[in-house]
Amino acid sequence: MIQELKSNYGHLFEEALLNEINQVGTYKEVSEGSKLMDIGDYIKAMPLLVSGAVKILREDNDGDELLLYFLEKGDTCAMTLTCCIGQTKSEIRAIAEKDTKLIMIPIQKMEEWSSKYKSWRNFVFNSYHNRLNEMLETIDSIAFLKMDERLLKYLNEKARVSDNNIINNTHQEIAYELHTSRVVISRLLKKLENLGEIELHRSHIVIKNI
Repeated sequence: MIQELKSNYGHLFEEALLNEINQVGTYKEVSEGSKLMDIGDYIKAMPLLVSGAVKILREDNDGDELLLYFLEKGDTCAMTLTCCIGQTKSEIRAIAEKDTKLIMIPIQKMEEWSSKYKSWRNFVFNSYHNRLNEMLETIDSIAFLKMDERLLKYLNEKARVSDNNIINNTHQEIAYELHTSRVVISRLLKKLENLGEIELHRSHIVIKNI
């Protein structure tokens, strides 16, 4: 685990902190589609991503989901940090976008490391900043972009995160994450295909212009 830590976080953390993470962290592998955290869960550990990607979702009162942002290698989740500090229940759902490797850090270490290691404190602040910017982008997309623009942005982001221009999600799954209906998504996907942005196939979507 120490080699993966150094490879992904060696440029951020000093040697002493990397060794502590190696001592107290728990290595975890999750397969694509696995749920890492659900709304209402108490959080006992925060994740450091070693590889893969995790999508963070919010849910409304009717059970409909909205994609907030993706976590990638070298990231952690600001929403998890907030819940850890306040010892409150999770307000987000985290699902592996693809096969993912993580190191889970006990929440008891967060405050200790924040006072002990400047690099950890900076990492936490930067994580808050980056996730806030990503949520603001999501809000801007909802408020200012037309649904076809949101859909194309969503498809390009999924292709970038998975490093694959083939999207295997169903029209219904895409509709859930964009908080709209399957009929709307199917109509807009056909429009994007006519514009030459994508190719629609029976079981997948190909992004042509990433």
